[in-house]
Amino acid sequence: MSGFGVEHLPYGAILPLGGWTAADAAAAGVAEHLAGRPVLSTRLGADAVLLPLLAAGGLLGDDPDLQAALLATTLNPLIELGPPAWRELRTRLQEVLPEGADRVRARVPLGRCAHVLPVRVPDYADFFASVEHVENFGRIFRPGQPAVRESWYHLPVAYHGRGSTLIASNTPVRRPRGMLGPGRFGPTEALDVECEVAFVCGPGAAGPIAVDDAGAHIFGVALLNDWSARDIQRFETVPLGPFLGKSFATGLSAWITPLAALADARVPPRPQDPQPAEYLRASAPWALDLALEIEVDGEVVARPNASTLYWTPAQMLAHMTVNGATLSTGDVFATGTVSAPEPGSLAELWEGERWLADGEEVVLRGRAGPVELGEVRGQVVAAG
Repeated sequence: MSGFGVEHLPYGAILPLGGWTAADAAAAGVAEHLAGRPVLSTRLGADAVLLPLLAAGGLLGDDPDLQAALLATTLNPLIELGPPAWRELRTRLQEVLPEGADRVRARVPLGRCAHVLPVRVPDYADFFASVEHVENFGRIFRPGQPAVRESWYHLPVAYHGRGSTLIASNTPVRRPRGMLGPGRFGPTEALDVECEVAFVCGPGAAGPIAVDDAGAHIFGVALLNDWSARDIQRFETVPLGPFLGKSFATGLSAWITPLAALADARVPPRPQDPQPAEYLRASAPWALDLALEIEVDGEVVARPNASTLYWTPAQMLAHMTVNGATLSTGDVFATGTVSAPEPGSLAELWEGERWLADGEEVVLRGRAGPVELGEVRGQVVAAG
């Protein structure tokens, strides 16, 4: 079971390398759209399937807006078309694949592809949705004080990140420099990871977005690594929260899983006490049963599950926009570290009191039944 069958069909943007179907692209009349540019693709097993070639072969209908969106270099124009277009494209792909991909020679082995960030991210917010993570954070960062602030149980807490620093999987991560303490500047001595689940949003809309409407504003789901410099973070956090300790790199999977592909992974969420405010009460609340895994240099160090998060994706999106904030196409919000109550479920290294060394490689993986989320891979490079 590959995890990337027709029941999945994630979306990405790839740069085909040598030995692919350039002649077929020319014959289909789309070569000028593909040469040297990222190409929107879906994935089947170990192959990328080039969506422009499927469209040029007449396999994806004749909607001119969809045809134009599939020639773009990012997923943003497709996302902007909205849920009806997403559903129609997914239905057609499931009908024509894999035979159609073979017929128009649209497959490219992943080994002949370079991955790029598939979405232009205007804005990025990172939540703090795991109560176990909050408790561990408070124990380490605020010893002698209450681990969980009273407000945390009343609203999904988040910080505002930098969309410009999101990077695609397999991009090296250079050890950042910053203030480590009073009069101390230099490379971080406490480089860490955070295994998170991210949600890619669109189309653009003015807030507020009702909690029951959130699913219509979530295009897809991806793994995310919120790389963190804990010593820089600790020194800068009070009073306004994370800044340079987080903004140097945020790894995102090169493949975005459609939310529709995870319909069977929806489960009842964790009970909430006290009852949240009315704008956070969904009529049919849902969480995602995603089995996650963190690997460091070939060793699995944690296996949390996203179903244990206290706040749901719909609640996060509703809260993010309740003040009237605008949601832009391609915006990303993430869950924060997915730590779970079971042993071996601490989804970052500092909770286990170790840090990353130069040269170490981190891989995040996730699965929901037959659907395997695209991995997030990154290797630490020494500070320049």
